[in-house]
Amino acid sequence: MAISPRLPKPAPSRGAPGRQGSISPSSARNASTRSSTRWPRRRRRRLRRSRSSPSKRPDTASSKTKSRRISSARIARDDERRVVEIAEPFGVVAAIVPSTNPTSTAIYKILISLKARCAIVISPHPAAVKCITRVAEVMEEAARRAGAPAGSINWMTTVTIEGTQELMKHRDVAVILATGGMGLVRAAYSAGKPAYGVGPGNAPAFIERTANVRKAVHDIVTGKTFDNGVLCSAENSVVVDEPIAGEVKREFQAQGGYFMNAAEIEAVAKGLVTPQRLPNPALVGRSAVHIAGRCNITVPADTRVLLAPLDGVGRDYPLSIEKLCPVLSYYVVKDWREGCERCKQILRYGGMGHTMSIHSRNDQIILEFGLHKPAYRIVVNSPTTHGSVGLSTGLDPAMTLGCGGFGGNITSDNISPRHLLNIKRLAHELTPIVSRWDRAASPHVQVDVEPRPGAGPTGQVRAYELPVAPARPPAPTGISADALSRRIDEFLGSRGFKPGSAEDAQIQPNDVGRPFQGRQQTAPDQPPLDFVCEEDVRMAIQAGRKLVVSERAIVTPAARDLGEQHRVFAVAPWRG
Repeated sequence: MAISPRLPKPAPSRGAPGRQGSISPSSARNASTRSSTRWPRRRRRRLRRSRSSPSKRPDTASSKTKSRRISSARIARDDERRVVEIAEPFGVVAAIVPSTNPTSTAIYKILISLKARCAIVISPHPAAVKCITRVAEVMEEAARRAGAPAGSINWMTTVTIEGTQELMKHRDVAVILATGGMGLVRAAYSAGKPAYGVGPGNAPAFIERTANVRKAVHDIVTGKTFDNGVLCSAENSVVVDEPIAGEVKREFQAQGGYFMNAAEIEAVAKGLVTPQRLPNPALVGRSAVHIAGRCNITVPADTRVLLAPLDGVGRDYPLSIEKLCPVLSYYVVKDWREGCERCKQILRYGGMGHTMSIHSRNDQIILEFGLHKPAYRIVVNSPTTHGSVGLSTGLDPAMTLGCGGFGGNITSDNISPRHLLNIKRLAHELTPIVSRWDRAASPHVQVDVEPRPGAGPTGQVRAYELPVAPARPPAPTGISADALSRRIDEFLGSRGFKPGSAEDAQIQPNDVGRPFQGRQQTAPDQPPLDFVCEEDVRMAIQAGRKLVVSERAIVTPAARDLGEQHRVFAVAPWRG
């Protein structure tokens, strides 16, 4: 596992005594506000120089759809659409850091928060408090020396579940970055704050028959042994096309792979996988030789990765889970279509929406995998570990990877500083709006149109005309109360209801706006009901009586619908 080096301890923090860097979200919010209004002097001078140099200024008449970034405020301007975009930081970031790859995740979340001008408060995993705290101390000292506001980087030193939940729900926290299991992701999304929760991965790697076998095996072994497989995007399974299965097996053995037999697979599964089908924390991030020794099997000293040939995926095959160590499940399929289905099964068993890879020279098959796999990062001819984080591909460099809708996450992106920014947009008018009513009322009305770039020599813009509302119908002549009552009774009779008298149907003036319809006033000596359920209404209908309810009676929805349909409610007079 990645452990931070032993560096000299930095000077005491400006936080509370004995809790270095442990500043409250309120002070972190103040730091975020200060950093968002800070313009480095060097960048201001560079901006002035660029404005004063005519040769470096873009030609607005010719750059119709160009976007440019203005200074460190990250303002983009589109002269064609006359839209100016202004980036504004979210605010204080609550960062939940796991134990599997703690230092790299902590470093990355601190970097993207500062790049977005946000303060950050870190909640470490209890099993990785020391290394995460040390990372935060080193980066806080470096940021302070570089001129960052006090309180930009903060962390919890005493970690509990209750404390982490309180942090996520704190009123000064603006956004949550949560990395961990599905339980943690659900807790982050239920905290009532904007949240980026990223879940586990169980990445399969498919080697298709047209692949460069030596490079494919090299990429898979390199990705799986990087940091002993603790990254969530590391390969966890290998799916091999049958025509090249023998060649792939020989190449794995040549590059340090050890294929286990059935007894060894059972021993490793018992030691590596808990009854809850989770990786044993004691073996996470350990080498292949160490894991073999702990599981009482003998392997060559130069073994780099253990391979377990399996026939299926799921609870009956413990080693088909995400393993977070240099152990790979191994499958052979008859063609790419069967390989496609096998990869789907693996992703559904704990890696939905995360990452997979395909090694192939057939562009059509590669495209089919991209179209039909429930993974949002499909790495082609490269290690999933390095390709998913943007090291060997063109993806955004990131150590926090979203799983999108498949994984129950809000985004499928590689989380970057852009996700910690809100974008304001200044939108200037392009097309003036003139309604026909205005033109009809004043035929000589003129619309002043400002010239804009790219609008022609006169700068004229065609004005759209809004449709005129249709003329209002003539006012009703009115109808008497008796005639209205007779029409209501006729209508109810046509629907199978027994018409009542005009007196019963008449609505009293003080009934307007009350929660019951079609009811009558009752004698004051009848006791009103404060609660009515559906059974009460049915009994009243069978008995042919009214239900007297008070003004503040609680009526269930089913009782209300049934009672208003049969007109059984009567409202008691208000008693003040």
